[in-house]
Amino acid sequence: MKSQYIALAAGLALVASNAKAERLVIKGSDTLGAKLVPQLAEEFKATHPETTFDIAAEGSTTGIAAIIDGTAQIGMSSREAKDAEIAAAKAKSVEMKPITVAYDGLGVIVNAANPITNLTKKQIEQIFTGEVSDWSAVGGKGGKISVYTRNTSSGTYSDWKELAMKKRDYAPSAQKMAGHEQIAAEVGKNANGVGYVGLAYMNAPGTKVVSVDGAAPSGDAVRNKQWPYARPTFYYTNGEPAGAAKEFVDFTLSDTGQKIVDRVGFVGVKEIK
Repeated sequence: MKSQYIALAAGLALVASNAKAERLVIKGSDTLGAKLVPQLAEEFKATHPETTFDIAAEGSTTGIAAIIDGTAQIGMSSREAKDAEIAAAKAKSVEMKPITVAYDGLGVIVNAANPITNLTKKQIEQIFTGEVSDWSAVGGKGGKISVYTRNTSSGTYSDWKELAMKKRDYAPSAQKMAGHEQIAAEVGKNANGVGYVGLAYMNAPGTKVVSVDGAAPSGDAVRNKQWPYARPTFYYTNGEPAGAAKEFVDFTLSDTGQKIVDRVGFVGVKEIK
């Protein structure tokens, strides 16, 4: 009889455990999803072992689409939803709710062997639009510039056009990469390479960060609103988040979560002056 009670208790405990288990699907931005969100998830699971995560970092556009389609509870995005996306959401009775979770600063990287250490904002615009195609035109050694950008599903792709290129088109020869780490890897292998990455991705082997008009990108520059290529990053949810999604959003915005934001290389939402 005693063994039956033990078996029953164990069974009830298993049922209770399974009842609490929740799978949290998070899709979208590589900026957030390659480093920051996985580290937040690991820390979150330490106190919420019943929660499992499915994180897909394939670009901000995919994160916003996932909220509209109902295939994720949280959509990561490094840009605001576009009017067309908001309209598509409304057509499906989806309320796109943006939640600012961190700030980022984009910077220009070149190959470590490149003698260039500083560029003006105008030169950066000219390089990424293809108006300038040889390093000698901006004070470097002669060599055809190889431009690396994010792909078109990326929020960073559109943010860079807005922040650095006056909304002009990228150079036709620009090579599109899936993520910040891929851009850094290609620039690190190509002596004539140039690309842009977020603060958390600026120390890749074989690359160096270029100053802009004499100033270097940094968390402090973003905090003090002195960096021209700074931007907020977001979680999107369908209305107010609930369940594990709400708990994870709250954790991200908590003191513990924001310390992780800083540790990874972003700037916390309460730090912007």
